[in-house]
Amino acid sequence: MMHVQIICVGKLKEKYWRLAVEEYSKRLLAYIKLEIIEVVDDKASEQLSPLEEQQIMQKEGARMLARLKPDTHLIALSIDGEPLSSEGLAARLEQLSTYGTSRIAMMIGGSLGLSDAVLVRANQKLSFGKMTYPHQLMRVIVLEQLYRAHKMLRGEPYHK
Repeated sequence: MMHVQIICVGKLKEKYWRLAVEEYSKRLLAYIKLEIIEVVDDKASEQLSPLEEQQIMQKEGARMLARLKPDTHLIALSIDGEPLSSEGLAARLEQLSTYGTSRIAMMIGGSLGLSDAVLVRANQKLSFGKMTYPHQLMRVIVLEQLYRAHKMLRGEPYHK
């Protein structure tokens, strides 16, 4: 069974995000071993200098990378990553599994994004489009897409 980590910055504070994450996590239990890791976010004021933003991203990125095992295939969510359809994501997961990759991590940055160190370590950068989403919502979207992908891989019905 594939082991998937979702490594993200910050805790989900709103109940509706937590409920959505719990629902998709429960659904995924039949397909993968799922681990959601939340690293501490640094508080970022609205008036940060570019240097201060870089420093915060570096600290958050270091915390995220510290949670990875060396043999983990890292997929970094990045606006400039490769855009995949749901079918494309399913095919990529199947390909990784077929060639012996049993550990995957997907990283979701905080409000400032992912550090350069995370992007350099990533085996793949994945984009969910050019729009910017709240990182809390991205967690739900990633889990839903993982669930959809595994339903497809098993040939099970899923609403369109």
